[in-house]
Amino acid sequence: MKDKCGVFGIALDSKDAALPIYYGLYALQHRGQESAGIATHDSAIHIERGMGLVHEVFDEHRLGHLKGPRGIGHVRYSTTGLSRVENCQPALVNYRGGTIAIAHNGDIVNSSDIRQALEAEGRIFVSDSDTEVIAHLLVKELMRYDTITAVQELMNKLRGSYSLTLLINDTVIGIRDPFGIKPLCIGRFDDGYVLSSESAAIDTLGGELLRDVRPGEIIVLHPDGFVSQKVSKTAVTAHCMFEYVYFARPDSILDGALIYEVRRKIGQTLAEGDVEADIIIPVPDSGIAFAIGYAEKSKLPYTEGLIKNRYVGRTFIMPGQDLRETAVRLKLNVIKKHIEGKRVVMIDDSIVRGTTSRKIVDMLRAAGAEEVHMRIGTPPIVSPCYLGIDMPTYGELIAARKSVDGVKLMIGVDSLKYISLAGLIDSIGLPREKLCLGCLTGMYPIERPLEPAMQLKLDAFANTVKKKADGVPASPLQSP
Repeated sequence: MKDKCGVFGIALDSKDAALPIYYGLYALQHRGQESAGIATHDSAIHIERGMGLVHEVFDEHRLGHLKGPRGIGHVRYSTTGLSRVENCQPALVNYRGGTIAIAHNGDIVNSSDIRQALEAEGRIFVSDSDTEVIAHLLVKELMRYDTITAVQELMNKLRGSYSLTLLINDTVIGIRDPFGIKPLCIGRFDDGYVLSSESAAIDTLGGELLRDVRPGEIIVLHPDGFVSQKVSKTAVTAHCMFEYVYFARPDSILDGALIYEVRRKIGQTLAEGDVEADIIIPVPDSGIAFAIGYAEKSKLPYTEGLIKNRYVGRTFIMPGQDLRETAVRLKLNVIKKHIEGKRVVMIDDSIVRGTTSRKIVDMLRAAGAEEVHMRIGTPPIVSPCYLGIDMPTYGELIAARKSVDGVKLMIGVDSLKYISLAGLIDSIGLPREKLCLGCLTGMYPIERPLEPAMQLKLDAFANTVKKKADGVPASPLQSP
């Protein structure tokens, strides 16, 4: 479980930061729909946060409490930590030197070990999110060092993926993990500077994108500029593949690549030497750019066959399988006149469990589609993500259990084709060694934790071995 979120930070010359942060979070709403929060500073840190969408959490009254020209914001999709108000961010911790607020996107692989060590020192936690672990660890370092050194020490101790915006008293700081797994970029306005998970939020506010925060870099924002401090010396990066194909907005620029163009090129690659068909349709919204590229290459007509109810959240980031299945019916409707009697190529970004795909295919069949061919903008997802995307366990991943033909039969299509790994890498435009492809290959840039069921099995097996060594009869148990 991970925190898949959007973070924002801003330092302005004089005016209150709350409203620009509010609009910035609105532009990042796709990154998290369960809670939202803003922290600002004038003479002290003020914070407002709650469950729900940005416009549900904040009104004029609550924004009016958030005084000060500097602040950070967060939209959350709960992955590490339950979906409850205690886990809303920014996380806030008081210490002898003042107050810190932290907004986090990512997953700290060693957060449990750090938490246990901090609890042994007497520190008390009020949430089960790894963000509070980061906050307490930072407080510990701030008690020993100056701000920048403390942040450097923090980064030396964290293992995993993280893009952070911090408000340490009146100082706004941005951090990107040494692998650059999660996105973070820097922008400029006439009266200040900004940090954002995606450049689209900077565009929304009429700002100028300057560049991405580099992997392992610390950025300190000021109203008239920013200061950079590089911590990591590694040349290895591991940008998340799934940001390019699904999660980021198509109008965002991520590590130099316009997301829309990456997806369009993926569609063109999928169309090479493909089946005969009558129309190309996307699964909206993430399939649109893929389908446009496919239509351009294949010379087949692009058609809207599925219409999205835009008042329903993204099914992929809705926790709970029951909610996901209900959301398909709430979210999509077939234009029967466009589909009836047609050979349809349907383009989507990925197949995770396969249940959503099956329901959509059934809807197309019921609308009279003569053939349904499915094309997927990622290779088969065969391994869970441990670094910040909500991927299920091996047992739930359909491609981890079935061949391509098996998946085809399960979702009920006439043919199924995934983009190749080489085609995906070429479309993104970065070398393979600069991407995290763990969910596609099972090879991760950071040593992965075991899934809980396997860890329990290994612990039980180790206990059995120990009992045998001590001469204690053990109950029958199969080795893992």
